[in-house]
Amino acid sequence: MNISVELTLLPINDNFENSIKNFIKKLRALGFKVLENPMSTQIYGEYDALMSSLQEAIKESFENEPSVVLNMKIIKGDRSDYVPSF
Repeated sequence: MNISVELTLLPINDNFENSIKNFIKKLRALGFKVLENPMSTQIYGEYDALMSSLQEAIKESFENEPSVVLNMKIIKGDRSDYVPSF
């Protein structure tokens, strides 16, 4: 089963930009399709493989940050080719 995941990492510190960039670089290195915009990062793939990989990337980011929030939305299906029809 394929899924689409939207992630927004919110480090609570003054050096938040580097933390976010490092997290996105980790996501890019996982080998899944990754799309980025100024508000969030989307990653697409097979459920078991993607969630297992995300678990490791999230854990590493949490271990490296004194205080951080992660917002995550998961949609069943690959929505990477979505184009608004209005």
